[in-house]
Amino acid sequence: MPASAVPILILVALAGLPLLWFIVNYNRFTRVTQHMHESWSGIEVEMKRRYELIPNLVETARGYAKHEQDVLEQVVALRNRAMDNHGTATSQAVDETALALGMKQFFAVAEAYPELKANIHFLALQKELANTEDRIAASRRFYNGNVRELNQLCQQFPTNLIARMFDFESEDYFELSSEAERVVPRIVAS
Repeated sequence: MPASAVPILILVALAGLPLLWFIVNYNRFTRVTQHMHESWSGIEVEMKRRYELIPNLVETARGYAKHEQDVLEQVVALRNRAMDNHGTATSQAVDETALALGMKQFFAVAEAYPELKANIHFLALQKELANTEDRIAASRRFYNGNVRELNQLCQQFPTNLIARMFDFESEDYFELSSEAERVVPRIVAS
């Protein structure tokens, strides 16, 4: 190789490094965004499972708790509102918080009826709901981890330059109020 080619190769390598950095980081944004969408889909699957369980629990309780119709109807209304929400993670979190607090009232009502607490069908549904809540919490942590990574990329220099160039934006975390997070369906023994 002639000696005059070495400076040209060095110049090409130095010019290629920023291009390589740009390509790698653009692909990183794309990957993180896709992971975030996939993890949100996981949350939606588990919430749909919960939405299907709640009416079964309410119907099982309805026969025992005839005097508590307002609470039962409120839980169904909150479930419908949360199920119909297709907005941002923040707006979904508001509806999910309200639903969790409604379920807290529902389980308080169920505590007052020993026959209901002993009902095998009710206990099975309650156990399935508790398992679903655990899966939602795990999915929420996965989603929020992906949101954190995307937000860091959007805010840190120099990757924030790529974010601005290609309209990658920070996303909201899927966070419930701390009171709602303490609502965990308990399996009551007869």
